[in-house]
Amino acid sequence: MSDTLSTEFSLRLARAWATLVRRLDNALGGHHGISFADYQLLLHLQRAADGRLRRDELAGKLGLSASEVTRSLLPLEKIGLVARQADPGDVRAGAVLITPAGAELVTNARVVVDNVSRNVLGRFGRPQLEATSALLARIPEPDH
Repeated sequence: MSDTLSTEFSLRLARAWATLVRRLDNALGGHHGISFADYQLLLHLQRAADGRLRRDELAGKLGLSASEVTRSLLPLEKIGLVARQADPGDVRAGAVLITPAGAELVTNARVVVDNVSRNVLGRFGRPQLEATSALLARIPEPDH
């Protein structure tokens, strides 16, 4: 029985993603005490216009459910990297904002992410990376 091309691509993509995340987790954990998932969450907040996003917006950017985002925020909130801002009209629509400490950490962690990414993907040329990146960008976001 042979796999279809799309199944084979999915399997290879999953393996590549797991390898990349493992290396990023190890490097970020060793240097900054955070995981790559933490870095992604902080980066999205840092990139937001005023350093804040609603939890459902953050969930969409991360490809997670709102409850998964809430669980991810707890340890970051405890160590002062993010803060929650309640919405008096809707408790579930509260915003998350990056603190100055979180913004500084994600800025410093970017160097680690760039170095690991270059180390893992550096053997591929710019055209290959651009084409693959464009292909991955076209995969639709999950419905929540």
